[in-house]
Amino acid sequence: MNANASPQPEEPRHRARVPGHVALVGSGPGGADLLTLRGAELLRRADVVITLREPAADELSVFRDELLAHCSEDVSVIEAAECGGDINTLAVTRAREGQRVVRLYSGDPFFGCRGAELVAACKEAGVEVEVAPGVSSITSVPTFGGVSLLADGQPELRVLHARPHGGKEVDWQEAAASDAPLVVLGADAPAGEAPEHQGPGFDVVCKTLIAGGRSATTPVAVVRAGGTTRQTTVTSTLARLVADLKSTDAKNHHVTAPALMIVGAPVARQPELSWYETRPLFGWRVLVPRTKEQAAALSDQLRGYGAVPEEVPTISVEPPRTPQQMERAVRGLVTGRYQWVAFTSVNAVKAIRERLESYGLDARAFAGVKVAVVGDATAQAVREFGIQPDLEPPEDAQSSKGLVEVWPPYDAEIDPIERVLLPRADIATETLAAGLTDLGWEIDDVTAYRTVRAAPPPQPVREAIKGGGFDAVLFTSSSTVRNLVGIAGKPHNTTAIAVIGPETEKTAIEFGLRVDVLAPKASVSALAEALSEYGAAKRQEAIDAGKPVLKPSQKRRGRRRKL
Repeated sequence: MNANASPQPEEPRHRARVPGHVALVGSGPGGADLLTLRGAELLRRADVVITLREPAADELSVFRDELLAHCSEDVSVIEAAECGGDINTLAVTRAREGQRVVRLYSGDPFFGCRGAELVAACKEAGVEVEVAPGVSSITSVPTFGGVSLLADGQPELRVLHARPHGGKEVDWQEAAASDAPLVVLGADAPAGEAPEHQGPGFDVVCKTLIAGGRSATTPVAVVRAGGTTRQTTVTSTLARLVADLKSTDAKNHHVTAPALMIVGAPVARQPELSWYETRPLFGWRVLVPRTKEQAAALSDQLRGYGAVPEEVPTISVEPPRTPQQMERAVRGLVTGRYQWVAFTSVNAVKAIRERLESYGLDARAFAGVKVAVVGDATAQAVREFGIQPDLEPPEDAQSSKGLVEVWPPYDAEIDPIERVLLPRADIATETLAAGLTDLGWEIDDVTAYRTVRAAPPPQPVREAIKGGGFDAVLFTSSSTVRNLVGIAGKPHNTTAIAVIGPETEKTAIEFGLRVDVLAPKASVSALAEALSEYGAAKRQEAIDAGKPVLKPSQKRRGRRRKL
């Protein structure tokens, strides 16, 4: 290279332009867990998400939030009902700017939705487009309702839309002449629907099918709000459907649109195949007195029973006011001051672990120290730290009292050290410390964390707690009882009260609450299971008595209507 040569101007640097992209994502007919893996991946990559058009009812709002949880924190969310103008043009414009756009649809974008128009607009504009199919209501809602389509060798199925589309109407005479099972959409017009878009209604459909040759005893089912916790399924016959719907609507005060109608032989097995609405806590609104992070596993378990968990934190966990006690405790662990460490909560394990790690220490600090725990969750937290517990209460006595009963007395000839470290909350009971002292042990009772009453929940939640809007409340400690009553008031007397152990039960009774469910051991998983067994028993009682299966909150409303 010639050192005397004049330098050449650098070529301007250009950032590679990221091509825009539009994805149509079907979200399915019910909960957000019906979203496909591809749909979740497209949401994760999205720069812009255009939401569903449905009105923001409470459950739909939760559904929307669960879908958006798949997105990155900096995603731009555009509400379809509020954005104004042509949504397709908006999506294409954003994609041309290099953004990855996701347009959400209920069900499947190409079935009953206008996804085809957006795809055509993208193709015309030269914008890359993809469709992530969604679970269709045509097949999924009957499945949620316990109706097996095309079963028993049935060769044909007909899908009809009762509302006029493009000036075309259903030929009901032709549909009646066939023996094929029918899946009918749109026979119930939502409130406010324009007259030209309203269907003939269930009564007209039934009468027309009978007039066209279908037997009056043909089985028929109507599934409302399929795939959601508001779902109701009514089975009847063409001759009796309208009367049975009216009777059911009078008993169930949460019936709602949309509805799907199934006509034909597959409906006959619905009572035998019903699985969704027969879950033990189906549709129960359950208050969980924990933060979303703390309650993740518990809420998932409740959803598996059909419940709708709602996390309402009653306690805020904060560090001790002064660090000296914890500093001495950690120093004692390292220097061999303790023979035992007893953990009675996950928060205690977390507090000790964080303190050790802040000093660059790990589970090796417990070398030579025996570890006792109360509760499955506490034991799991200890194991996740790399420590295997040495002592636990029996399964049927998971409490501080149960731990005392199995704790060995101090023996100077056997035990080299007589001291026990007990890290716990500032308001914990004295049961364990007193019991170990009686056994001859010296106790270092250390405040590892403070439990502070959380801020009151929003006004609608407080009203639901006091007014019977919740079907059940789970109390996981005595402090959750005290704090919930303090920040929101006492739960309504029709609300089922479930508690984790005898101490919590005692506190609940002191506050004038009737305890319906007592967990067999100190475990939130066992508490949720016990509540599900309670719900299943109540359901069976209603069935055996020939009464409708109602949630606790429905029973309250039913009584008030009679006054």
